[in-house]
Amino acid sequence: MVINCLAVGFGGFIGSALRYLFSLVKFESLAFPITTLVTNVIGSFAIMFFAGMLSKTLPGNERLLLFLRVGICGGFTTFSTFSAETLTLLENGNATFGICYAVASCIICVLAAWLGQLAANAFAA
Repeated sequence: MVINCLAVGFGGFIGSALRYLFSLVKFESLAFPITTLVTNVIGSFAIMFFAGMLSKTLPGNERLLLFLRVGICGGFTTFSTFSAETLTLLENGNATFGICYAVASCIICVLAAWLGQLAANAFAA
């Protein structure tokens, strides 16, 4: 358990540092958050790429999977986990749950961010 936590932690450090470095890339005066979109696309690709490659080349290597998926991809973007979970629901024949999960996540998380902003403004006033 401790070794698994360390694997996730080290991977998270790498993923978070990569996310920070990637956020330094600025596109010429775009009002659209392209850097975040690209980060989420890269993370979504990477989490499933790692899962697919490891299942074929090193099956059963849970610690490496934790390091890559939960650590690096999770540190880089938690959107990658959301994407992987949604895809798994869809692939397992749970299209209704997959679509509901995707829509609910987007709406509820944006709402939660707005509520967090309101709460911070209320406490900071």
